[in-house]
Formats: sequence, structure tokens, C-alpha cells
Amino acid sequence: MNLEIIKADLNNALHAQALIAALDAYALDPMGGAAPLSDYARANLIECLARLPTAFSVLAFVDGEVAGLANCIEGFSTFACKPLVNIHDFAVLPAYRGRGIALQLMAFIEQCALERGCCKITLEVLEGNTVAQALYRKTGFAGYALGEGGHALFWQKKLAA
Repeated sequence: MNLEIIKADLNNALHAQALIAALDAYALDPMGGAAPLSDYARANLIECLARLPTAFSVLAFVDGEVAGLANCIEGFSTFACKPLVNIHDFAVLPAYRGRGIALQLMAFIEQCALERGCCKITLEVLEGNTVAQALYRKTGFAGYALGEGGHALFWQKKLAA
């Protein structure tokens, strides 16, 4: 297996196509929502990501074929007064699972975060995604708690378009 993990160049058509293909495969997975990317996302995602100076995408290729991706967005920890990296999307395509690719993707993201001077990496994971939770624990992640306040919960409020 020839594994290559790279930071995507969104101006490279091959990288852009690979990112959309991998993200669509993730979206179709039950843990990604089980629905394809919208036509709008397909048509605009690369351009929108490219305009975000704090965003970066990581692609995993096995023998030249896209095998996984991570979309990351730099944020800021006010308590630490340092940047952080949030892993917004993380997926290894089904045909490539069980080969250690996810571990190497995580190591690459951690190196990127260190190079940016980040204090931590954050992510969200579905309660039922025990496979991903096991990976995240193995790579040093744990639930977030602050003092006596308990564990943090991830909430959302959708806004009308």
C-alpha cells in the first residue's frame, strides 16, 4: 500500500475533485448523515473553502486514489490565548478502513496544528459512532469538561438561508 497524506491545494483540480468525492462519500455514510452533498455544496465548496484563510484540508491517497479526508478550521481559545484547530470533517472511505490511515491522518493534522502554534485540536463525534470514538481516544482525545460544570455538549441552531 502506497499511502500519501497531503495538505490539499484547492487550486489543484485533482485535489478539488478528490475532496468533493471523499466528502460526498462521507455524507452518504450513516455517520455522515446518509444523504449526498447538495448541488450547491458540490458547486461552491472548493471556492468557499479557498476564501477561508483559516481553513485547510488534508487528503489521504492510497495508490493514487483518494482514501480519506479531513477538513479543518483554525479557531481561537480565549482561555489559552492561542489558536486551535477544529476538525470539522474526518473520514476514511469504507474500502480503505482498517489500514491505519485514520491514525496517520490524525498525526498529520496534529503536526499542522503544532506548526500553527495551536494549543489544542477539537472535534465533534456522534454518540453512536463508537469506531470513531475509539480512534479519537487512541490518539489522545477525551470529552471536554470544565471544573464542576460537567461535560460540554455540542448544540446547534440552524438559521434560515
